[in-house]
Amino acid sequence: MPKPPESSKLPVWFDCDTGIDDTLALGQLVAQPDTHLVGISTVSGNTSAAQAAQNTLDLLALLGRDDVPVAVGAHDPLVGVYAGGAPHVHGGNGVGDVELPRATRTVESANGVEALIGAARAHAGELHLVAVGPLTNLALALREEPELRTLVSHVTIMGGAVWALGNITEHAEANIGNDAEAARIVLTAGWPITLVPLDVTMTHFLEVEAQAALAARGGDFRTALAGMLDCYLGFHETRYGKRVSALHDPMATMLATGTVKASTLQSVGIDVALEGETRGRTVAVEPSPQHPAVAVVTAIEDPVADRLLEALLTL
Repeated sequence: MPKPPESSKLPVWFDCDTGIDDTLALGQLVAQPDTHLVGISTVSGNTSAAQAAQNTLDLLALLGRDDVPVAVGAHDPLVGVYAGGAPHVHGGNGVGDVELPRATRTVESANGVEALIGAARAHAGELHLVAVGPLTNLALALREEPELRTLVSHVTIMGGAVWALGNITEHAEANIGNDAEAARIVLTAGWPITLVPLDVTMTHFLEVEAQAALAARGGDFRTALAGMLDCYLGFHETRYGKRVSALHDPMATMLATGTVKASTLQSVGIDVALEGETRGRTVAVEPSPQHPAVAVVTAIEDPVADRLLEALLTL
């Protein structure tokens, strides 16, 4: 069956900090036949923005998608400096210490913020922005181009812990906690947002059997991914007593592309705490001009892990 033309596909810009769950999300985006992956910007989070960009280039090469541009975004948060990645979760290189073959191409000359704005202008009113790392690039892009909020058709964000506990502190989820100032700017900008917080991402898990299925099917990308999951499953085993992994980032891309649908959404304003021990906390408030309504996903009845595996096995 011939592929649909790019003009009939959903244009998606992916902003990420390419660790292991970002890799799952990237594979899912590439597997979607009705999605046009317009480009990718990276930010420091799971690993540095530069390392994330190299990881992304290398993964796209394994996927045969050297046509997707990759731009390095912000290294440091809006306030302070990058505090380092999460090697205990994602390995020292962000991809479970798996050594990926080096891609032959390099990153774009434009930085991540410039590239994002350029894509939004090129796909005005159509671009779906999916952000699965700290929100620094989005905040900087809003500062540079205030019209971004109308140029982008929708924003799907993996981040926050609205009614659940955080994962870097009792109050804060990593993506929001790593740049709380940026998160406040983005979540109060008044553009259409779907927020995918820990409240829902911690309710669906990838089992060790899925890792085995990826390894058994083979192929360069799946083999590398199965190796990365050793690190990720191992970390989660220390938390849950069994080798499973939460589906943070791929849940956001699957919702954005319609692969799964939210069964419960809460329309609330979101404030982000900037001070004290609650810094990085995402607080549900009554919608207002200062805190425009955000659609917070709290439940998905669809079998997220099964559909993710199905997609990855088609690559």
